[in-house]
Amino acid sequence: MIKSDRKDDHMQEFKTCKESRAIQSHRIFPFDTNMHNTLFGGQLTRLMDDCASISVGRHCRRDAVTASIDAMSFLKPLPMGHSVCIETFASGVGKTSVEIFFKIIGENILTGERYLAATSFWTFVALPKEGELDFTLPQIIPETPEEIFICQGYQERRKKRLSEWGFQEDLSKHLMIEKPWMV
Repeated sequence: MIKSDRKDDHMQEFKTCKESRAIQSHRIFPFDTNMHNTLFGGQLTRLMDDCASISVGRHCRRDAVTASIDAMSFLKPLPMGHSVCIETFASGVGKTSVEIFFKIIGENILTGERYLAATSFWTFVALPKEGELDFTLPQIIPETPEEIFICQGYQERRKKRLSEWGFQEDLSKHLMIEKPWMV
């Protein structure tokens, strides 16, 4: 972690992407697959949320909750018998929110062929620690060309996310929550 003096005399914390990086590999077994014998999307999502929770914890050093799945792009199926490698790291930070980037890589264990299977961006909101009224999360310093490319798009993704959040707030005002069979 790096600290830097800001104009307002507070110390601003910075962390590199690699400080939050988490990597998990899993073999795809028959009980993980759908009727096409590829990894079930819900199973992949569960594994992704688990991996991301480690990246969020490493970056924030506090509890956080999943706020949104901002984008999920399935590029190639992950067949039974292959492995799935989930790599996550913090790719952008607001005051109390952190964006996590996902790179999902498949591997044919028998041939060694590796392929990009999916990418995703999720947003998490960090929770205050007991008795804490205000906090600011550390900012991100990307180092590798991949990290720089991914992190440079954060502000644009955040702008889209906030616009979508406004739409969801408006939508929620028009949705019924009563039991439909009782109305």
